[in-house]
This record gives sequence, C-alpha cells and structure tokens, in this order.
Amino acid sequence: MARVRAPELPADFPWLNAPGPLSLRSLRGRVVLLDFWTYGCINCLHILPDLHALEQRYGDRLQVIGIHTGKFSQEQHPASVEQAIARYSIHHPVVVDQKQYLWDQYAIKAWPTLVLIDPAGYVVAQRAGEGHADTFDRQISELLAGRSPDASAPDLAPKSSPIASPLAFPGKVTIGAIAQENHLFIADTGHHRLVIASLEGKVRATIGSGNPGYQDGPWENAQFRAPQGMAYDPAGDRLYVADTGNHLIRCVHGRSRTVTTLAGTGQQNRSLHPQQGRRLETPLNSPWDIALKGDRLFIAMAGSHQIWALSLTEDAVGTLLGTGAEACVDGTASEATFAQPSGLAIDGDTLYVADSESSSIRAISLADPPSVQTLCGSGGLFDFGDREGRGDRARLQHCLGLAHSPGLLWIADTYNHKIKQLNLVSGDCVHIVGSGAPGHQNGPSQEASFSEPSGLASDGQALYIADTNNHAIRRWDWATHQVTPFFLEGLCAPHLCVPPR
Repeated sequence: MARVRAPELPADFPWLNAPGPLSLRSLRGRVVLLDFWTYGCINCLHILPDLHALEQRYGDRLQVIGIHTGKFSQEQHPASVEQAIARYSIHHPVVVDQKQYLWDQYAIKAWPTLVLIDPAGYVVAQRAGEGHADTFDRQISELLAGRSPDASAPDLAPKSSPIASPLAFPGKVTIGAIAQENHLFIADTGHHRLVIASLEGKVRATIGSGNPGYQDGPWENAQFRAPQGMAYDPAGDRLYVADTGNHLIRCVHGRSRTVTTLAGTGQQNRSLHPQQGRRLETPLNSPWDIALKGDRLFIAMAGSHQIWALSLTEDAVGTLLGTGAEACVDGTASEATFAQPSGLAIDGDTLYVADSESSSIRAISLADPPSVQTLCGSGGLFDFGDREGRGDRARLQHCLGLAHSPGLLWIADTYNHKIKQLNLVSGDCVHIVGSGAPGHQNGPSQEASFSEPSGLASDGQALYIADTNNHAIRRWDWATHQVTPFFLEGLCAPHLCVPPR
C-alpha cells in the first residue's frame, strides 16, 4: 500500500498560540497529530481533554496542531478563534483554515477528525468523531518506540495565565427570589464557580474554589468544571446546576451552604441511544442548561443531542425526547431529533429549546406523550444567518440562550451578537438589541454591542445578559431601551483575592 505524504501547512494562514507558522518539514522527527475542529461543536470540545493528556504524556516528541475549520461564519474569524483558545485552555498551536483549504487537502468529512502523521511526515491514521484516545495513544507509542526526546526541539507551548477579570466567560444567568428578594445567579464558567448577587450588584456569595475539578462539600471547598445552566427552587433554597465539564447535575444548598451531586457519574456517557436509569448510576453527556417544573428538572443534554428529564422525588433520570441523531426533526419520541440543544426556558406545559447547531428555536409540549415542533429558523444544520421573519423564514446563528416572559421568548442569538425576540402569538422573530458587530459598547439598543452573548434572564423589567466573550454581565432596560453595565461590587478573580462567601 502506497504511503501518503501529509500535505504541508500554509505559512500565510493565521497562526495562533504559536510564535509563528509551523511546517511539517520543520517537525520531522516528531509525531504530529492534527485536530480538525470548530469551536462551537460539542464533539470537538469533548476530545480536548484527550489531546491534553497525550501532550502531557509524550511531551516534545508529539506535536498537536489544531486546524480550525469554522462551520459558522462567526467561527471563521481569527479573533473569535483566539477567544475560544482562551476559553477552553488550549495549549497547542492552532492554524485558522481559510476557505477550508486544509479540510479539502486532507479530504476531511466531519468535525472532529484527527490525523496522525509519523516522524517522516507520512499520514498513518485518520479518524473522525470521539472516543479514539486509546487507539491514538497506542499508535503514537508504537511510532515513538526507541526514540529519545530531542533536547534541541523548541518549546512551542504558550505560556498562558489565568483570566484576571472578575468574571471569565460567564455562560448562563438566572433569577430567583431568596427571602423574597430577587437575586441574579451567574455561572462564572471560566472561573469554574457560581456567583450570587442582588439585582443592585451586591455580591452575596461565591460558590466553588475557582479550581476546576469535582468535589462536593462546603461552598468554599466545592469544585466545578465549566458550569453552565442553573435553575433555582425558592421553596427549598436550592440551586440546581449543570456542571457541564464534569457531566453532572449538582445541587447547591442555601441553608447548609453545601454542594452535593444530584445526577451523573462524573464520566461522559458514550451512548447516544435513548435511555433511563438511576440518577447517580447513569452517566450524562455535557448537560448545558436546565429548567425546573414541579418535581422534575429538564436537561439540555448537548453532548447527546437530546432533552432529558430528572425526577427530584424518585431515583430516576433519562431521555425525554431525541433519538441521539444530530438533526432537527419535529415529532414524538420515535422521530424527534435535536442538534446540540444549549438553552432552555419553560412556561407551564411548554419547554422551549435553543437548538444551537440547527440555529432554531423549538417548543416541546410536555403532555403525554411529549412532542416537539420548530418555531423559528429553518432547522437545517447549515441553514443559518441573520434575518427577521416568521417561522422558517427567520435566520439565527448558533443561538445558545433563552428567557421567557408572558407571550414572548427572548433569544441570545450568540454568533450574531444580538438579542432577538420571538412573539409566541404571531410567530414573528425580530431583532431587539445589539448592533450585530462584536464589541463592548453600552447605550441605545441598536448601538450597543456584545460578543457572543450566551445566557439571558428576565425579571419583568430588564434582561440580564451573559456577555460571554466580554467577561461581563449587561443589563437592558425594557422601558428606556438602554444597555448598561451590571457591576458586581467586591467580586474578583479567584486567584487574585478572597471574594465574599
């Protein structure tokens, strides 16, 4: 069988996380692993820990290079990729694949795909999808057998430092009444903790040490890993949390000031088939948002493209809707599909879903049997854009967040850097806030700018916006139509000072 020489890497493309362009020729003697990814893809994010483990094991004998081939138009800008590199703590060089040049050169068909190149510069393996870490580990070990580390090899690992701002890539926000006073709960995702503040910005508490990990216990010692969606139960003074990076649902107890695990094993669920099981024995797959109704928590299970339900009174968790296929198909349990659902809002017996990879808004009827229909957006995996309209005439781009108010649904149209509104009576989806250009500017609705807003919460008078890439919470007043900053008094990055407890 003929050996295939790996196509060379362009020097004139944007190179990030590296001192300059790299060439495969200059890396002869090392094993090279190319990771074709795009930062909004949950499957691409799942393999980042595998890549990090391989880098740690093989040191400078292995060079991982990310080939970022963006799916969405927003993902094709080098500045956007640079933000993703910081958000996900990526330590290897990344080249921005312009016009899918390298994608075509290597005949890639899906995200993610890993390509293994031997020390002589020939392709020896190519695999798409997740779950190949052991295979690549074995192949790399075989390729490096008998080879000693090269003391002269340059160290290409970037010297990163923790994010110094009080918030780091906040993902989700929610509002709940503690002792009859509304508070804002913030998933400080990049700092791996939660923040509780009054609506005037007074920080009441932080939950989590700020170090990524998995640990139950007192608020100050507990550990999370990239937490996202939250739901507050005032009756029990409990905050439920989608601990996304740990594949867990956690419970923050206000009265005892402790954190416990409610569901999940801490391992990623590799099965995409609908399933049911006991709460602490059934693994989860990147739960991204949650919504509470009565004694049930609904979970946007982004990693398996499904909606799950968790019982708070029985020892049970499992799939509500979604076959596990990544698509946008309406209907009941036997046919309904989702594409990386990432935002939830609930009103009575209707659960609304921001289906990010299909850039659409879906509505689930919680009647028996449950079913789903698409309200806004065309539902195609590559049918995205920025257009007002009704039903499938509207276009969104990788929407991640939702908030509900009577007759209306607010949408964080994340990759369009806008907040939109869906009228639940007329079906019209219109642009409300944001210029559409990434930035950080306050002021009137159409002049204000955001950078990938991902979470929303409403108190009936204002929208609170998790402005993710700006490391900020912003407030849009319904009456004045003004966007203003939401200052958090006394909050600091966990590695810089001791915040309020």
